[in-house]
Amino acid sequence: MNITNTVEPVAPTGARLRTTSTRTRPTHRVLMGCGVAAGPLFLAVGVVQGLTREGFDFTRNAISQLSLGDWGWIQVINFVVAGTLIIVGATGLRRALRDGPGATWAPRLVTVFGASFLVSAVFAADPGAGFPVGTPDGPTTALSTNGAVHMVGGMIGYLALCAAFIALARPFSAQGRRGWALASRIVPVVVIAGFVGSSASVLLFFTGAAVGLVWLSATIARLATTTSN
Repeated sequence: MNITNTVEPVAPTGARLRTTSTRTRPTHRVLMGCGVAAGPLFLAVGVVQGLTREGFDFTRNAISQLSLGDWGWIQVINFVVAGTLIIVGATGLRRALRDGPGATWAPRLVTVFGASFLVSAVFAADPGAGFPVGTPDGPTTALSTNGAVHMVGGMIGYLALCAAFIALARPFSAQGRRGWALASRIVPVVVIAGFVGSSASVLLFFTGAAVGLVWLSATIARLATTTSN
């Protein structure tokens, strides 16, 4: 009786590694793409609402207040979507940086920032400065529990984002991209200045927050094209 043994061909190690690399490389870029989209999407939805909702004034009202009123659910969803995209982007960032500079803290801090958006979705800002319609014109005199949690969550989130930028300056420095590294150290100053100046102008607050979101998108996009999986 003849017994025939069939031996399956085994691909060379190099070929297997190339195949694995080809399959996994797009994965981290897709994840990082979510992080890139988060900021512009959040700002676009917020600006459109601010321009179309009755009683809202960018010079007097914070964008978070769009969560209030009959159409507030749109901004709540906006917070949830943006926060989720940022957290997903942080996962891609961790994979892209691997064990390199900034790999430990930058993704974690970006995750905290994303989580702060989810907190903002659950705990709405307080009404004030005439919004929603029917609210007294003056500023909020006392914070509610929801308003306090919203404010503290936002502060923690943006401080984490500022720290993330400082951490992300390291991989840019390692790549010899001095301009990106320098900007990643300057943007936190702009963000914090906007928050500090919020008592004088709500627009300063919005500008600082927007700069942070846009720079996060820019840094993730840049790292997605300059790091390997």
